[in-house]
Amino acid sequence: MQIPFHSSERASLGVEWELQLVDRETRELTAGAVEILREMTPEGAAEHPKAKHELLQSTVEIITGICTTVAEAKADLAGTLAEVCAAAEARGLGVMCAGTHPLTDWQTQQISPKERYLQLVEKMQWLARRLQIFGVHVHVGVRAPEKAIPIVNALTQFVPHFLALSASSPYWVGADTGLASARSKVFEGMPTAGLPYQLSGWDRFEKYMDTLISTHTIESVREVWWDIRPHPDFGTVELRICDGLPTLDEVGAVAALSQCLVEQFDTQLDRGYTLPTPADWVLRENKWRAARYGLDADIVVDEKGTVRPVRQAISDLVEDLAPTARRLGCSAELADVERILAVGASYQRQRAAAAAAGGDLHAVVDSLLAELRGGLPSGPVAVPSGPVSGTAGCAEGRTA
Repeated sequence: MQIPFHSSERASLGVEWELQLVDRETRELTAGAVEILREMTPEGAAEHPKAKHELLQSTVEIITGICTTVAEAKADLAGTLAEVCAAAEARGLGVMCAGTHPLTDWQTQQISPKERYLQLVEKMQWLARRLQIFGVHVHVGVRAPEKAIPIVNALTQFVPHFLALSASSPYWVGADTGLASARSKVFEGMPTAGLPYQLSGWDRFEKYMDTLISTHTIESVREVWWDIRPHPDFGTVELRICDGLPTLDEVGAVAALSQCLVEQFDTQLDRGYTLPTPADWVLRENKWRAARYGLDADIVVDEKGTVRPVRQAISDLVEDLAPTARRLGCSAELADVERILAVGASYQRQRAAAAAAGGDLHAVVDSLLAELRGGLPSGPVAVPSGPVSGTAGCAEGRTA
């Protein structure tokens, strides 16, 4: 089976941001995407070019066009976000983003009326029904299929960096999970999600996809939801590891990190270097550590078992990528990685909001709504020493 790879301009960029629609009174996830997207769709068009349905009717995904710089991608997202917010506001809904919703029970949610999603639920049942999770996906263009797989393999060593930085899902159905990223563990329940298989080249990728399709595991390549994957139709490497991010600046930070890493690996391939392929056990251990401990994780940095704080690893990576960022024009956005380290990742900010409210998770929703409007906090949050559980009042206003 041959899979055409539609090559992209080197280091071109595309970003997808999955937004939650929230009832301002109850703070619960609330259906509204069908009406909002219908209203936003230009006259005579089948759908909005940059705002899409997702699995749940309480979700709107906004996407960029093909961008050159991170600043361009952020401006593109900001324009569509303003449209979504205006349409949501007219219906009494707020817009926010995090890897999970702190309160809402996934069993209350309505599936989007698109055949693709209905088929997914029919096939996967409970595994798909509980996918009340939200992410940020970054596409970076590469010019040739023979580069895609080596770059995917090399990027996997940075899964804990991206996950710790973006972790924003400590809560699940009103309870503190004790994790920084519950979303990453929920999504791993899908049979074709999680860490990618480390394949030796594009021919092996084609053979593996052929096996999955011929055995009716999947119908198309787009049903392989790896944390990092090649996207043949777009001619990109797609990083899907990040939890949903509450602010546009955080989206820009992980986009800059993604663009710089792919560009650096692309350059190294041009110079004849062989890119690293980390050991599978190291990847799995590090992903778990980032999901559990977030920015407080110590990650394994070699097969001898050497560990170091992921926070320091992220800072060092930003420093290493600074020359690449200057060439790509994303130095300011890459610097926002350090801002996140300074003020705290979203899972930390959410727990701080809950602690300040005596455990009431409605306050967490309010903080996420405010962050989408106002951006990252100006100073560091007071991070609780451990998980913050919701009070009995958290369940009030649940949708039936």
